[in-house]
Amino acid sequence: MISLSISNATLILGAKTIFQKLTWEIQHDQRIGLIGPNGAGKSSLLKLLTGQYSPEPGGAVVRARGVSVGYLPQQPDLDMSQTALLSALDGNPRLAQILTELETVETRLGLPAIYGNPATLEKTLAAQEKLLEEYASLGGDSYPIRVRQLLIGLGLPASDLEKPLRLLSGGQKKLVGLARLLLLNPSVLLLDEPDNHLDLPGKTYLEKLIREYPGVVVIVSHDRYLLDAVVTHIAEIEDGKISIFTGDYSSYMLDKEERLARQEELFHVQQREIGRLETSIKRLALWGKIYDNEKFTARAKSMQIRLDKMDKMDKPIIERRRMDLKLSGWRGSNKVLELLDLHKGFGTRRILNGVAGTLWHGERVGLIGPNGAGKSVLLRLILGQETPETGEIRIGPSVKIGYYAQEHETLDFNQTLIETVRYAGNLSESRAVAFLLGYLFTYQQAQQKIGELSGGERSRLQLALLVLSDANFLLLDEPTNNLDIASAEVLENALSEFVGTVLVISHDRYFLDRAIDRILTIEDGQLISHLGGYSDYLASKM
Repeated sequence: MISLSISNATLILGAKTIFQKLTWEIQHDQRIGLIGPNGAGKSSLLKLLTGQYSPEPGGAVVRARGVSVGYLPQQPDLDMSQTALLSALDGNPRLAQILTELETVETRLGLPAIYGNPATLEKTLAAQEKLLEEYASLGGDSYPIRVRQLLIGLGLPASDLEKPLRLLSGGQKKLVGLARLLLLNPSVLLLDEPDNHLDLPGKTYLEKLIREYPGVVVIVSHDRYLLDAVVTHIAEIEDGKISIFTGDYSSYMLDKEERLARQEELFHVQQREIGRLETSIKRLALWGKIYDNEKFTARAKSMQIRLDKMDKMDKPIIERRRMDLKLSGWRGSNKVLELLDLHKGFGTRRILNGVAGTLWHGERVGLIGPNGAGKSVLLRLILGQETPETGEIRIGPSVKIGYYAQEHETLDFNQTLIETVRYAGNLSESRAVAFLLGYLFTYQQAQQKIGELSGGERSRLQLALLVLSDANFLLLDEPTNNLDIASAEVLENALSEFVGTVLVISHDRYFLDRAIDRILTIEDGQLISHLGGYSDYLASKM
């Protein structure tokens, strides 16, 4: 059964055409991963499905009878004065309506006109029973407990449930928005990057929710591991067109590579045929003139008609332009980092309790664990932004640190991109512009202030600044957040060729498998080492 469908839809925002004559049918039991490069129109497509955007005349979005749609945007619209728990509890207004209606029914049952009239009494009791059944289906008296469990399962610490939303991080606010949406239980869930800023337990919990959800789920995500774990279909938007594939992300990419190879071969075959026809047409037309022979001219016209009616194939784009990320690095000290019996806490809460370990030249190390375990604290200690209570941090004498900040706090949002790059790399304006073009920025964007950039654009800028830093020890805090899949793959390849050492905090499990050769976890304030990538770590815990 079709839950939602888009037919012949063209969407134009301002002067930009997002897509043209797009057609898509969404079946009621599908789990769809919606992918594509940044700026391809993924979020716009979700807004088209919700009715926030309307297609140009001639296009249509049709929702099946009885189908409800729930949408989680990248930035949920929440009341910042509410606490996280209260905001989530208010996420399903129907529950409050039912309680009000039950109070009204109970009041009516006490009226003589009701209990004195058997027919009216039976009707009122039936209405009460129906309301009680709906109340029970939504969780009933256990609803607050269910809401708490949902928030904590998604990764919001119990200590933050009573905090006003304005005091929470962007990722935590998104958790509240996701919880509110899940509690509504719509027929169709449209999720725009719900996994951003979730820790590994939170992502695992989200995967379980999506797999078990009794309806359609369309999820925009750059997390390839999640897409492999939960989706039944992939929908890719590229060049204003949508391609649908049955299967997970990895299977889709294999199929896409094979399909593009076939299309390229067929394109070249058709081009040879077109060239042959064009040569024949010119020759026959020339002969018709030279010999004044209508037979040659008629044959030339016939072949031209055949050529004009040919369904010409577009040349497939095998390799799309990607950012030019080259992290050169240099050899430096063999012992890059040594942690000696580090202790750190805040008040009565102990974060690090005797942490010790060594990083050697050439290692790619992933630091993982739930939010609040102490990963960011350890990074700040290494950077000198925090001071340990006891213990020592030793950096190799020939080590230069480059830092990628998750929240982009190392960037000056009031500077333009050109100013930032010129200062970081001591470049002329023309060289700074040329450098930024290699990171997929336009000349117009290069003149903008950093505060006007999207999250993905700020991430690319930070990676560009890492190149200019000439560092040989990279400290990366969630570098793939906000990057599209193509850019994440560029980063993985660049790290594999980097002549230096990498310590990265990441919840991107696909990235951890491809770019990391050792995993570190903080458990009970201790640093535990595991050889291999994320899948190796996961296997060792089973």
